[in-house]
Amino acid sequence: MFSHAPIPESDVHHLLSNARRRETLAALWRRPEEVTLRELSELIAAAEAGVTPAPRPLRESVYNALHQTHLPKLQAFGLVDYDPDRKLVRPRPESRQLHRYMDTVNGLGVTWGEYYRALGIGGLCSVVASLADLPVFGAVDPLVFASGSLAVFALSTGYQLLGGRGGRLRGLVNGLR
Repeated sequence: MFSHAPIPESDVHHLLSNARRRETLAALWRRPEEVTLRELSELIAAAEAGVTPAPRPLRESVYNALHQTHLPKLQAFGLVDYDPDRKLVRPRPESRQLHRYMDTVNGLGVTWGEYYRALGIGGLCSVVASLADLPVFGAVDPLVFASGSLAVFALSTGYQLLGGRGGRLRGLVNGLR
């Protein structure tokens, strides 16, 4: 209903300076419904270890660190709802303000920033190559390359904003309900 004041940038940097807090937020954005502390700790431990299931000592370490330190800190800033008795966690809509500080990895295994830079450079090079009449490229009107690049850019942006469970607009709409 009423939005909280934005978190000061120095606090944002402090919150995101810890990899487990970053991974916690990312995991919660992918699963915006309520999750148990155990589920969340297993997801984060698997991400840290690179294997599923993660080794038991790592899962226990993540569980304890989340319960004792990271979730209370995120809750204090109004980013998550955490019930320490029932061990349930849910992201709050306010947590989305931190999304812009975290460049997420897309389905291709690269960050969205890297993807858009490559798309822009590829589109520009294609248009220039067409204008310079380079072999293969010269046979195609530069407008085709420019239009194609812009279309892929628009579709990618739409996918990023609306796609998946962690889509930015979908998270915003869900948060308003």
